[in-house]
Amino acid sequence: MQNRPESDEHLLQRIRTGDESAFLALYRRLQGGIYRFALQMSGSAAAAEDVTQEVFLALIRDGFGFDSNRGTLAGYLYGIARKQVLRHLERDRIDVPLAEDDGEERQMASPGDVFGDLTRKQSIESVRAAVLALPRRYREVVVLCDLEEMDYAAAAEALGCAVGTVRSRLHRARALLVDKLNRGNPDPAAGGLQPARCLI
Repeated sequence: MQNRPESDEHLLQRIRTGDESAFLALYRRLQGGIYRFALQMSGSAAAAEDVTQEVFLALIRDGFGFDSNRGTLAGYLYGIARKQVLRHLERDRIDVPLAEDDGEERQMASPGDVFGDLTRKQSIESVRAAVLALPRRYREVVVLCDLEEMDYAAAAEALGCAVGTVRSRLHRARALLVDKLNRGNPDPAAGGLQPARCLI
């Protein structure tokens, strides 16, 4: 019989008793998703690092107010991340640059496929720019549901809204993204997206 990983809530109980290994396990489990969420929302690797750090500091400081009857620990932490991103964006109030290439795109193409690598990189940058150009309420649902593959209920919990609101915002966000990406490449025969397709 395989050992099942401890639940987030069980790790939190151990953290409450001062167990550092439980904190590290929870951090390793959730840090990547929270960082990616903050990166996609802010467009800044430095801001994403700050937000991620603040989320886990808040867990240590305030996490003991977490109520499992109201939702999951992951949803609670994404909610904190969302608030931290909004504070960061309000504080800076500048246009956000695109996230720098982290090397993943380069690894996707073979060394001899320079044209394919360039095309792929341009496509990824176009999607990043389109996501960053979305109004915040639409960007949030795209990042959580499409990029982080969070279910509607967890996204609703993180955003503090109803599941139906997440669904309608996601529908509208996808339509806006298709429109933005098609404006960059308006000819469907040349690779433009069709409105009915999910692009992420």
